[in-house]
Amino acid sequence: MGFVALTKPRIIELLLITTVPVMFLAQQGVPDLDLVLLTCIGGYLSAGGANALNMYIDRDIDALMDRTSQRPLVTGMVSPRECLVFGITLAVVSTLLFGLTVNWLSAWLALGALLFYVVVYTMILKRRTAQNIVWGGIAGCMPVLIGWSSVTDSLSWAPVILFLVMFFWTPPHYWPLSMKVKDDYARVGVPMLPVIATNKAVAKQIVLYSWVMVAVSLLLTPLGYTGWFYTAVALAAGGWWLWEAHALLNRAKAEVTGAKLKEMRLFHWSITYVSLLFVAVAVDPFLR
Repeated sequence: MGFVALTKPRIIELLLITTVPVMFLAQQGVPDLDLVLLTCIGGYLSAGGANALNMYIDRDIDALMDRTSQRPLVTGMVSPRECLVFGITLAVVSTLLFGLTVNWLSAWLALGALLFYVVVYTMILKRRTAQNIVWGGIAGCMPVLIGWSSVTDSLSWAPVILFLVMFFWTPPHYWPLSMKVKDDYARVGVPMLPVIATNKAVAKQIVLYSWVMVAVSLLLTPLGYTGWFYTAVALAAGGWWLWEAHALLNRAKAEVTGAKLKEMRLFHWSITYVSLLFVAVAVDPFLR
């Protein structure tokens, strides 16, 4: 179970939620189910390898943070050497699996996402800048490109738009959680935005990114990739997101702190939002 925990299965669930629906959009119907299975397996192994290598690099600060104190390297369930070998093995196997059974474009995109997460985010950005999650989040946007390329062996504006949706989604998704556990990050010197800025300043950034995210999500329809169903879901889910984001900003402006700030409301809704949006991406081709 220690090796499974290294892959962070709950996070990978969210990555697959953004991969599979894009395959339906690319196919404009039901994609080959064998291809879907191979893409999901390859995606899980690639993301799992990235997460294992992330834990290997961050094992020093994970031991000092409450939210990561039960990770396998911290508890001793898995040794650092075993974790490193495991992560590298998953990276190699996932790249070969994608290349040999799906296509090499998807393989290079998956490997690029892994290297970006491990090297750019974990090793370079995370401990140096409050913009860490903004640019580091690019790795988590890559599954939409992989989902599209696995079906078409190419890229187009549709996956690029969904990539941008996820890019602008990531900071307002993660910053509320960072607000909740900012003492953890402060203790180990990781400059997440809530550590170095006031709740009001963070909430303003959350609102700004939220508006851009919702606006970008609506571009698919005028460009001809989606129809009325996706548009309706994007408007309804996006509208609720903006309501929650502005409510958080109002509480922050009123200098509400502690449990009454309710920052986790937006964090939990952000997961529901992306699930609803990408379900709509998958369903929309059948209603046009």
